[in-house]
Amino acid sequence: MAKIVEATAYLADIEVETLRTDAVQAFLKQETVFVDLTIDDGSTGTGYSYTIGTGGTSVLAMLREHLLPRLIGADAAQIEHIWFDLFASTRATTVGAITSLALAAVDTALWDLRCKRAGEPLWQLAGGFRRRVPLYDTEGGWLHLSTEELVQGALASQAAGWQGVKLKVGKERVDQDLERLSAVRDAVGQGLDIMVDANQSMTYAEARRRAAAFEPLGLAWFEEPLPADDVAGHVALARSTSIPVAVGESLYSAAQFRDYLARGAASIVQVDVARVGGITPWLKVAHLAETFNVDVCPHFLMELHVSLVAAIPNGRYVEHIPQLRAVTRSPMVVEDGHAVAPDAPGLGIAWDLDEIDNRRKA
Repeated sequence: MAKIVEATAYLADIEVETLRTDAVQAFLKQETVFVDLTIDDGSTGTGYSYTIGTGGTSVLAMLREHLLPRLIGADAAQIEHIWFDLFASTRATTVGAITSLALAAVDTALWDLRCKRAGEPLWQLAGGFRRRVPLYDTEGGWLHLSTEELVQGALASQAAGWQGVKLKVGKERVDQDLERLSAVRDAVGQGLDIMVDANQSMTYAEARRRAAAFEPLGLAWFEEPLPADDVAGHVALARSTSIPVAVGESLYSAAQFRDYLARGAASIVQVDVARVGGITPWLKVAHLAETFNVDVCPHFLMELHVSLVAAIPNGRYVEHIPQLRAVTRSPMVVEDGHAVAPDAPGLGIAWDLDEIDNRRKA
């Protein structure tokens, strides 16, 4: 038995590396919630989750007041049991963002501990399909950037050998979006994937209109065109366009993904390990998507998702948005347009504890 004897949580603010804007918001900072677990033989595991500017203290309160006390004395090897017990203890607040983010911080710590005790990297222990996965860039595609800046960023990504770029859409008029996208496509040709992301900003009617305008550009996917709870709208949109519809960063349970997949409302699954409640449910969503012959291209958290995408056969892309360089000792490895999963036991993230301490808020 790997008895948990200590469980602590704390919050650190990690500054954004560049201005990030989309059709509905700006990325202000990464409120990063950490969980440290210690078992009776002295082994430790560290997990984390995040928000993009608000709610971090609420996640921290959920952990400290409700979830962490239940961990003391539990067997850290029984990850499924612990996840289910914590989830069941919070029925009044599930399914929802605060609870899922709190569960994720615990679950990733348990997986870190499991991998370290096994002497295996996460990508291997979670499935071990391959070590290198294609990479696409989002950092050059924010909505505030000019058309010229979008083109320059896309050309730089292409020159670096990356497989695709994602551009934010949701300008006031469709012709403004179309001008920006067309300029990038003209510059890079057909040899680079272009994804677009509306960040839930559109009605069904507007999303259908813009999808029709975008179709000649040969886009890889149209991401979050509608509010995430509008499953029916996504069904209708998916039937009306040849552009694959991508969803997932704003879904908080495996069951929500099941509804999208069963109704044909998603052609790309973008499950976020923090928002879905951890690695345990992330893998369930990924394997569920595989049964529907749907690819997984997770949202954000590239330092963690690289290992999970490498673990599964239907992992198509890792999203490049660097955010942890200020608090880690080694960056994610990129080779020939591919992200390389870390081979060190655990999650593969080398935390700089001094830098984290410098940013602690609670």
